[in-house]
Amino acid sequence: QRQMCIRDSDSCDLLSNNIPNHDFNDDSAAFATNVATVNQSFTLPRNPALAAEPTALSQRTYDGIMLNGVPLDLLSAGCYAPNHPLADVDGNVHIGCNTDDPWLLDPLGTTSKFGADQHNAHTQPNGSYHYHGNPHAMFDDHPGPYGSPVIGFAADGFPIYGSYFYDEDTGSVRMALSGYTLKPGSRPESAYDPGGSYDGTYIDDWEYTASGDLDACNGMEINGQYGYYVTDRYPWVIGCLSGAPEGSFDK
Repeated sequence: QRQMCIRDSDSCDLLSNNIPNHDFNDDSAAFATNVATVNQSFTLPRNPALAAEPTALSQRTYDGIMLNGVPLDLLSAGCYAPNHPLADVDGNVHIGCNTDDPWLLDPLGTTSKFGADQHNAHTQPNGSYHYHGNPHAMFDDHPGPYGSPVIGFAADGFPIYGSYFYDEDTGSVRMALSGYTLKPGSRPESAYDPGGSYDGTYIDDWEYTASGDLDACNGMEINGQYGYYVTDRYPWVIGCLSGAPEGSFDK
């Protein structure tokens, strides 16, 4: 693992070789390719600002970078495509789908987790290691009096925290709750729709209902500081970007 941050007055350039500072590819994983050294550079604005409208996540960009130099890349390229020659028994393919395709698979909503290891990470075909959710080695469930630390930065420059924050209303530290809930009932069933219950297999199984602490992008402001929080259900870390994404996160 190697990473460093080069600062100037407006930004910080984080340079990394993409190798994590924890074990990876454990017995629960099924990586398609071995982890490889991939030199990467990301520019983080030192004073990010909230945008008038959020930016949707894209398969063409990384969503964030963790302090250990491993990118956050939440979207899959899999979806429901029953007529595709590579479709499995459920009609799903794991590659070749676009962000705008309906019934995009959520990697952490599938039984296989796309072959991810215990840190919810796996590799791209070039060996680039990346997270799809909670990078468990970067924070624990025993936070200090102010909650979880910063564990990374989103592509818009805002910090990413672990799961815990100090709740002024209750005077205690607790886990941040996602505002997304599973849709009730069952999915439509047709040649283009998978049918079955809304169980989290697909991103479209979820809807934002403001039922938790976090906004639609999975962030909130505490003591004047906006940030994203790791959650135990969709969208896991980031649902969209509340600020303008920085160009260095383009793949």
